[in-house]
Amino acid sequence: MQRKISNPSIWLLIILVGFPQISETIYTPSLPDIAHQLGASNNAIQLTLSIYFLGFAFGVFCWGRLSDSIGRRPAMLWGILVYGIGSLGCYLSGSAEWLLVSRLIQAFGASTGSVVTQTILRESIDGAKRHAVFAQISAALAFTPAIGPLIGGWVDQSLGFRAVFLTLVLMSAAILAYTWTSLPETRVKAVSKINTLSVAKRLVSDRGIWGFGFLIGATNGILFSYYAEAPFIFIEFFQMSPGGFGFFGIFVAMSSILGAMLSKKLLTRLQAERIIVIGTIITMLGALCLTVLAVSGISATTIDMVFMVACVFILLLGIGMAIPNCLSLALNQYGDVLGTAGAIFGLGYYVVVSLITSGMSLLHNGSLIMMPLYFLGLAVVMVCVSKKLAGYARR
Repeated sequence: MQRKISNPSIWLLIILVGFPQISETIYTPSLPDIAHQLGASNNAIQLTLSIYFLGFAFGVFCWGRLSDSIGRRPAMLWGILVYGIGSLGCYLSGSAEWLLVSRLIQAFGASTGSVVTQTILRESIDGAKRHAVFAQISAALAFTPAIGPLIGGWVDQSLGFRAVFLTLVLMSAAILAYTWTSLPETRVKAVSKINTLSVAKRLVSDRGIWGFGFLIGATNGILFSYYAEAPFIFIEFFQMSPGGFGFFGIFVAMSSILGAMLSKKLLTRLQAERIIVIGTIITMLGALCLTVLAVSGISATTIDMVFMVACVFILLLGIGMAIPNCLSLALNQYGDVLGTAGAIFGLGYYVVVSLITSGMSLLHNGSLIMMPLYFLGLAVVMVCVSKKLAGYARR
């Protein structure tokens, strides 16, 4: 007889899947200050965002595989410990190179919060209910990238950028303690004899997996490329304070929250694949509006800033609709090898996120036109891919 799965608290799951996103964005208000203090270029400091996703990609693979062999709970605990060590390295960093290495370690550990939590959700909840739970968690998660700049902006303004990384060290200790006392083991039985190469071949030959991997990577790539560019736009161009920028990010995040809530509501009437198509079209429209605004000329006035925020709001609304459904549908056919499949799949789409955010770092030249054009190109491809996926679902 199989052991009954003990479901963890939804709040614990939100924290575990959300702390990597807070860690990604918490120091974005400090980017101009870090570049100045460490004597590095803006492009080099932006790379600390993209390298985070590279470490995240390999971490997802390792922790996902490990969770199949030693269990979900131990994999989560060890990952959070590594994350704390990386956060301490960020706090002690004296150069851009040291910061890059520390961010790599930090991300490698933080990735356990993504892959293991998703595995727990997929093995604990079935069918349409899982779509709804992913939407509910995504609505909460849409807020976490905004919590980072809010906390980081005020901490940096009051105590400097090193205090921001010290905050992450303390946060890692608190999350480790909460997980130790509250996370049950959800793996029913050990899965130690899975042929990783065989699972990889299944995934590579699955056209739907390629589509979902690209969409998840592209939507997250756009989201975090925005958080990489936004400090230089709003703090340097529009002359916001770091604290003001952090508070301002809460309003922007409301679009992703609204998108996830709208997705959950639409699930009662539309297939998840159709909602993904609608979400990517809305994202494309937002990117198009942003491009038109940038081409027409943006001045450092309040009215132009409001127009820019409105365009970003539309863009992120679409992303909020698409992401939860992509995550929920992607591995439906891999229940027998869920941890390993999730590890390989996560490795793939986080490499895409890393490449897209790296592209934004390389394109950064101080111009306000590069980000909108970059997002528009990605969004057009996303629409085409989502329509293909919807076509596969109807067959």
